[in-house]
Amino acid sequence: MRPKIIKGGNKMNALIQTQENENGNLLVSGRELHEFLEIGTQYTKWFDRMKEYDFIENVDYVAISQKRLTVQGNETIYNNHNIKIEMAKEISMLQRNEKGKQARRYFLELEMKWNSPEMVMKRAMDYLNKRLDNMKTENLVLTQQVHELKPKADYVDHILKSKSLMAITQISKDYGMSGQKLNKLLHDLKIQYKQGNQWLLYSKHHDKGYTHSETINFIRKDGTADVTLNTKWSVKGRLFLYETLKRENILPSIERVEAS
Repeated sequence: MRPKIIKGGNKMNALIQTQENENGNLLVSGRELHEFLEIGTQYTKWFDRMKEYDFIENVDYVAISQKRLTVQGNETIYNNHNIKIEMAKEISMLQRNEKGKQARRYFLELEMKWNSPEMVMKRAMDYLNKRLDNMKTENLVLTQQVHELKPKADYVDHILKSKSLMAITQISKDYGMSGQKLNKLLHDLKIQYKQGNQWLLYSKHHDKGYTHSETINFIRKDGTADVTLNTKWSVKGRLFLYETLKRENILPSIERVEAS
């Protein structure tokens, strides 16, 4: 989160621009402070010297690096730091000149105003309002997610409630198509192949417990008895079909109706 600018309403606050970070800390730019204090030493060398006074990175200050183009068009790294008010005040005292005294008085007054009951209350209210806005957004997202997931939950629940084996003609009704069409679709997706009159799973699927072969006795036209095998899908297999077809943007009718 980028620090936000705190705009001052008096002459004192115009000395050095301040910012507030997400934790409610006041910050100033290291380079702006360096310029205000009229330090003759190069900024990076000066700041390295200031760090020797036991200031801790990511506690008292945060380093910022940006890529910039020089006048000649070359790319260079521009280093800066966001400094907490407490550190800025100490640095100002270390300068032992009039500019340092002026900056220190500025930071002391700023701290006093920042920590006044009115400002503490205002920040608390701002925080609460922001949390409320975030909660509203989160609730809207959650409601949308629930709306999107409900059809899936309903259909998966429908699958889990029916523990018995199901023929492809029964499953195909959930998708609004014929058993013949669904069988062909599963063949095109390299899930099954036909051997004789029976559909069988390819080797990478056949040992997953997706299907079972059911023996059906029947009488031929000539009056002789015979048997045939029919493939039926288990609950696990139907869930596999659901996920596989969904990846192909093929949804059961219940989800298409809810989505529309």
